[in-house]
Amino acid sequence: MTSSSGASRRQVLAVAAAAATAPLLAGAPAEAKPKQPKTWDLTILGTSDTHGNVYNWDYYKDAEFDDSKHNDVGVAKLATLVNQIRAERKGKATLVLDAGDTIQGTPLATYYAKQEPITSTGETHPMARAMNILKYDAVTLGNHEFNYGLPLLATWIEQLGFPALAANALNAKTGKPAFLPYVIKEVKLGGHGAPKLRVGILGLTNPGVAIWDKGNVEGRLVFADMVATAAKWVPEMRRRGADLVVISAHGGDSGTSSYGPELPNENPTALIAEQVPGIDAILFGHAHNEVPEKFVTNLTTGERVLTSEPSKWGQRLTRMDFTLTRDKGRWAVTAKSATTLNTNTVVEDPAVLAAVRGQHAKTVEYVNRVVAQSSVELSAAESRYKDTPILDFINHVQTEVVTEALAGGEYAGLPVLSIAAPFSRTAVFPQGDVRIRDVAGLYVYDNTLEAVVLTGAEVKAYLEYSAKYFVTLPAGAPVNPETISDPAVPDYNYDVFSGVDYDIDIAKPVGQRITRLVLAGSDTPVAADARFVVAVNNYRRSGGGNFPGIVKTQVYNAQQEIRQLLIDWAQAKGVIDPADFFVPNWKLVRDGVPVF
Repeated sequence: MTSSSGASRRQVLAVAAAAATAPLLAGAPAEAKPKQPKTWDLTILGTSDTHGNVYNWDYYKDAEFDDSKHNDVGVAKLATLVNQIRAERKGKATLVLDAGDTIQGTPLATYYAKQEPITSTGETHPMARAMNILKYDAVTLGNHEFNYGLPLLATWIEQLGFPALAANALNAKTGKPAFLPYVIKEVKLGGHGAPKLRVGILGLTNPGVAIWDKGNVEGRLVFADMVATAAKWVPEMRRRGADLVVISAHGGDSGTSSYGPELPNENPTALIAEQVPGIDAILFGHAHNEVPEKFVTNLTTGERVLTSEPSKWGQRLTRMDFTLTRDKGRWAVTAKSATTLNTNTVVEDPAVLAAVRGQHAKTVEYVNRVVAQSSVELSAAESRYKDTPILDFINHVQTEVVTEALAGGEYAGLPVLSIAAPFSRTAVFPQGDVRIRDVAGLYVYDNTLEAVVLTGAEVKAYLEYSAKYFVTLPAGAPVNPETISDPAVPDYNYDVFSGVDYDIDIAKPVGQRITRLVLAGSDTPVAADARFVVAVNNYRRSGGGNFPGIVKTQVYNAQQEIRQLLIDWAQAKGVIDPADFFVPNWKLVRDGVPVF
């Protein structure tokens, strides 16, 4: 039995060994696949350039907002999309960020900065009310946040239920950040017992504030380069435990600036992604473009940085989705993508509407006040390429205010010229009642009036620079008003003068287009050494648009808002009649022949 039993054991071992080396029989179970690593996901939602839009409302038309593409606007629309995604992702991590330009841009925002400023009343700003309902995780300061001065900005920040970021806005005396540079949010990726992810959020504002709001920030704040600031803080955030780094940047991705080289780049988002290692994604704004998803390869690491820009005014919501794995306590992003969602697909969130209803109603009532009667309809539709009465209205008021202010002084003997730009193609003063919203629709920016002294040579150089707005059209070539301007030059960077007469020859190359420049109502050429007082808005006088010769010491600066000056003039006169201010003084020509 002993020998027989041993033989049986040897047979079993032999069979087992043979089985181990034999090929699998047909129909036998396959080998187990390697265990796949567990994944988690994170969604980051982004808004930018909401510009005081809460309701889907056009205060200038006193009607629901609409445009040729049937876009909608407003934080109330954004909130509905955000709430839908939060509900869809219930139990999963979702962050909401904003890339700036929040408290300026509509009569609603202006009313609570100028008519009933929150610094005086203690009332909560409508954009704070709306955004607090939405429960943002962080907002970056845009350049327009500085339009109304640092006290109002500070008050608005205090009213927010979340942090406001601007790492590159520095105290001019200490060189230290004047605002919170970044936050690190610890989020739980899933249900009970799920691991936590630390998301670093860095905010970068636009260096152009130093020019555009010089009067509000000079001597108080300086604005560092956005690329250099990111290079400073991203490693710091990583050292402090950020597993994922996202930048919320108020700067476009073109790599160009509307001002000269004396300030850091205005639109450096792509440069940040290329040059600064350690960034996973960038939500950006400022340029008002829709960029659903764009990857930029970092030149040092080869990693692809996800970027996205959600258009303007609340028309789009960016959605960024990240897939992550965790190994030995370290997180890795295995996939990331982005898209933009259209707010015209949803209704407005009732909670946001309710929070701002009273302020919205008060603004609507204000902008519908009648200020004057217009003898005829005045339209801005052709103001870009024809001398129109409605643009002369602006220049007349500016000239009158500056002339009266300088009377009896050192500059009283100099002719006063004025500069205005066609800010709106849709502005109209109807025949009959003209309301505040009509005037606000013509002058849509919160600029103040200033004046400087220019020589005749400087006036000509300024006009030559402005004339680059037009494409070159040889004599005889067809002219289409819709395509007559260079798409790279925005309407607000085309200026027209009053007080001198001139022709712009669009058949000639840029820099050689001012073929006639004479004193008003005469044939006397403007002498190169002639001196003029020039009324101009603070944005342009501070360097906005990089026009030559205009950045000079002011001879007039009473900090009066141009829009309000227009309203005051209309109220005082009671009647807006082109006979009181329209003086045709410029035209487009080709070889001396008028284009229109």
